[in-house]
Amino acid sequence: MSEAGPPLRSGFVSLIGRPNVGKSTLLNRMLGQKVSIVSDKPQTTRHQIRGVLNRPGAQLVFVDTPGIHKPRTLMGERLNSTAIEAASEVDVVCLVLDATAPVGRGDAWVAERVPANAVVVLNKIDRADRDAVMEQLARAAEFERASYFPVSARTGRGVDALVDHLIGLLPEGPRWYPEGMASDVEEAMWVAELVREKLLALTRDELPHSIACRVTEWEWPRVRVEIIVERDSQKGIVIGRRGSVLKQVGTEARRELPAGIFLDLHVVVDRDWQRRPRSLDRLGY
Repeated sequence: MSEAGPPLRSGFVSLIGRPNVGKSTLLNRMLGQKVSIVSDKPQTTRHQIRGVLNRPGAQLVFVDTPGIHKPRTLMGERLNSTAIEAASEVDVVCLVLDATAPVGRGDAWVAERVPANAVVVLNKIDRADRDAVMEQLARAAEFERASYFPVSARTGRGVDALVDHLIGLLPEGPRWYPEGMASDVEEAMWVAELVREKLLALTRDELPHSIACRVTEWEWPRVRVEIIVERDSQKGIVIGRRGSVLKQVGTEARRELPAGIFLDLHVVVDRDWQRRPRSLDRLGY
């Protein structure tokens, strides 16, 4: 009779923090592949994105969340609720801070809403000198949380040590997802988010908050993606001169999608959709 192997450590780890601290980049780095879109624009992540990391004797299910911010719209309020909710439904919380920005009242507000045993992750240390990193860690220590890890999601520095520490914090438990599964994001949602990521990279600073995407038809290889904006003037910007912006978005998105896909991109105006409950419900926010 063979002996049972060592118990499996498994659980859920949420990544919580203000906008643009690099939560999605950190998630992708820990998983070794892209499961969450990234951008330098605030509020890039709008849903709870789950990524699965399998290690010998452990399974970590990471939950990427929207950046917590001072909301100006109903959508902003809902995004904050989504993020804060994720802090109360997991085994471990990572409070992610930006090494290149002062630790301020906004970070303290977020810290008040995570448990005392949260792990503080100071990200972007590749963009700050040693003295600045030490100063940021000293300020973060005022939150009096359980542990502190300086990392660079961009280069990978310190990330393995962070993952090892998180594994040690997980309880014994079942394997929540099959070993070969990297994310629970549905394929249609991934395509819509990828299109939005490419739009964020190409459009003006005032547009990102006003753009939403959803798949409305899926008849492989044709996939119809609806791009929603709030103003007629925004529609023209998203389309571009003679369709140049949409064409570039389609080209960039297809590079990360299965060969043979045909993206049918359409832009529609839904006035003030960020402030209208029915529009938010329809878009899944």
